[in-house]
Amino acid sequence: MKKNCYNSNIYIQQYERTYKYNDIDVLVLSIKYPIITIKNNKMSEWLINNQIAMIVNDYMRYVYYLYYQAIRFYYESQENNFPFNSFSAYMEYTITYNENCFLSSYVDKYEFTGGAHGSTDRSSYTWDLCSGKQIFFNDIFKLETDYRLLLTDELIRQANYNIQQNPGIYFEDYKGLIIRNFNPHSFYLTRQGLTIYYQQYEIAPYSTGIVEFTVPYNTIGWYPRCYK
Repeated sequence: MKKNCYNSNIYIQQYERTYKYNDIDVLVLSIKYPIITIKNNKMSEWLINNQIAMIVNDYMRYVYYLYYQAIRFYYESQENNFPFNSFSAYMEYTITYNENCFLSSYVDKYEFTGGAHGSTDRSSYTWDLCSGKQIFFNDIFKLETDYRLLLTDELIRQANYNIQQNPGIYFEDYKGLIIRNFNPHSFYLTRQGLTIYYQQYEIAPYSTGIVEFTVPYNTIGWYPRCYK
């Protein structure tokens, strides 16, 4: 076992800012992201932290676009004499797995831009802590495995059970939507298994939110582990 990269130490960095225009709060920003350290493995540490930093910086550039959108919306509200509600932008990492030489997380980006409600978009990242390499499905499944069929069959089985317990939780055509909107990048690791998720509205109404299914590791025939 490669003890020097079994897991990482994580510090959560938080950045908050309120953007103003004409002394009015037009945009509230909050970002929470991890900074990791890996004992005796500075290269992997740098590779992972650098990728996280690039994601955060890209989001910061997007926030400037939201800021100018908020200013425009502020002017429109003044011209049409209706109340202005400040925009909100939140980005937060959640660590879901940090052992056996793997680090996995998802990132939720929530924004409110003056509509009936806000929206959340999720992305996710899994790394091999020993190499700093980002992990994808072709690193988990054997080449001859039809992982799309294996996973969507399992997701539909779970969805069938869930909808019996809670009718209306998904759209009527949820089986077709599970297959059609399957995204091989929308996954992260947990102790229980491989979690696959669907964005808001992809297979379910807004009230259901982001839909998650966890597939046990013994179902996919792979386990996160350190190799000698």
